Amino acid sequence: MPTKKALLQKLLKGIETGDPEAATVVNEAKYIQHNPRTAEGSPGLAELFARLAKTNPKVVFVRVFEDGDFAFAHNEYDFNGVEAAFEVFRFEDGKAVEHWDNLQMIEPPNGSGRTMLDGATAIADLDRTETNRALVAAFAEKVLVARQLDLLETFVAGDLIQHDPQGADGLSALRGALAALRPDGTPQIAYQTVHRVLAEGNFVLCMSEGHRDGRHAGLYDLFRVAEGRIAEQWTTVTPIAPRSEWKNNNGKF
Repeated sequence: MPTKKALLQKLLKGIETGDPEAATVVNEAKYIQHNPRTAEGSPGLAELFARLAKTNPKVVFVRVFEDGDFAFAHNEYDFNGVEAAFEVFRFEDGKAVEHWDNLQMIEPPNGSGRTMLDGATAIADLDRTETNRALVAAFAEKVLVARQLDLLETFVAGDLIQHDPQGADGLSALRGALAALRPDGTPQIAYQTVHRVLAEGNFVLCMSEGHRDGRHAGLYDLFRVAEGRIAEQWTTVTPIAPRSEWKNNNGKF
C-alpha cells in the first residue's frame, strides 16, 4: 500500500495534472472538508479541482511529513498568484477522509532575507518525534497562548532562523513580535487555541487559531527542532471567513 505521504502527493498533484486517478485517494462517503470556502465532500472537491484547473496550476512540494493517521505538507502553489500552503489530511484504510489547510500569498523576503518556503528540508531524529512534539506543544501553550514570554529562552534557540515574512532572525526579534501591541492594547499576534500538533522527527506543525493584525485567523506554524530547542520557524496566516460565507458546517479546525 502506498505511504500516506505518497497518497497526499498523488491527490494534490492531480490539481496540476488533471489526473482523474487523483480522486481515488479520497473516500467520498466519509470525506470531511475544513476549508470554509470549499463545499462538503466529493462534490466540493470536484468543483475546487475544476476551478483550479482553469488557472494553469502549479503544485510544488517543499516538505512532506507523516504522523500516524495524518500526512501533511508544506507547499508552493501558483493558482493565479503564488501562495505558501500547509495541507493536512487524515487517512483511514488508505483513503483520505478529512482535510485541513492554511494558505497565504507569498510575500517578499523578510528582514533577514528569508523566504516563506526556503530553509531546511531534511527530516532527521525520528527517534525524538515525541520529545520534539512535547517541546513544541509546551511552547505553543505556555508562550504563544499564555504569553509567558519570559520562557522564550527555554524553548527557542538564540539564533532562531525565522521565515515569517513580517519577522527576522533571532530570539529578540521573536520576543518583540510576540510582545507588540495594537493601538487598542490587544496583541498584534494573539494565539487563542492550539487545535492540533503534528510531528515527524525534527519537524513539528502547530495548527492554531487566533488573531493577527486584529483579524480572526488560522495560524499555522512549522518548527524545526535542533538540540532541544526550536531552531527554525515557518508560518502561514489565513483570515477565517465570516460564518455566513462558509460553504460547509465543519469549521476551520
